[in-house]
Amino acid sequence: MATYREVQTAVRVEKLRIWFAWACGNFILLAIALATQHVHIVSVVTQLLLVAGFLALTIALFRMTGALNRKAAEARKDVLGDV
Repeated sequence: MATYREVQTAVRVEKLRIWFAWACGNFILLAIALATQHVHIVSVVTQLLLVAGFLALTIALFRMTGALNRKAAEARKDVLGDV
């Protein structure tokens, strides 16, 4: 059975990976939007996709972070014997 410290370390690493993926995804979306900003109809479409992508990535980020927080809380209860 894993110790509480091992679980906390794993959760912290996973959170950093999730935040890094979120930042990279938003950077890619922004780069695409900036690359097409001078093509009028494509610019409008990419701006809409940028907003939709940002919202989707942000929702996924918070859902995954919440799941990891619940996992860490359960591990804490198991290790420390809290009720």
